[in-house]
Amino acid sequence: MPHFSMEYSSNLDGVVDFAALCRLVHQKILETGLFELGAVRVRAIRCEAYAIADLLEANSFIDMSFRVGKGRSEDDRKRTGDAIFAAVTEFLGPQFATPHFALTLEVREIDPSLSWKKNAIHPRLRAQAS
Repeated sequence: MPHFSMEYSSNLDGVVDFAALCRLVHQKILETGLFELGAVRVRAIRCEAYAIADLLEANSFIDMSFRVGKGRSEDDRKRTGDAIFAAVTEFLGPQFATPHFALTLEVREIDPSLSWKKNAIHPRLRAQAS
């Protein structure tokens, strides 16, 4: 279970290709070799209402959250976070050319006793792989 969410300020609509960014993050997650294809979820969530720093209309953000199931070492989680953050930072290069953009990433491990899952995608992908 790797679930990757990015909340973003609506003023990035038309500026950032979020479909391409989601695919990039998906690719980086799979390249680690730590996660099964059927478990990967990447999504972008548009935020219409927000207040950033000094409230200038040009201010924008992407806040990324990566939740992973228990079982990966801290080094593996750090390596994955580093790879994702580097790829996203490169993808968003033009945004960093302005003094109005903020990017964050947090990686969290999910407590398995407080997480419920049912996934019909796994059996299909596992059958295709064998």
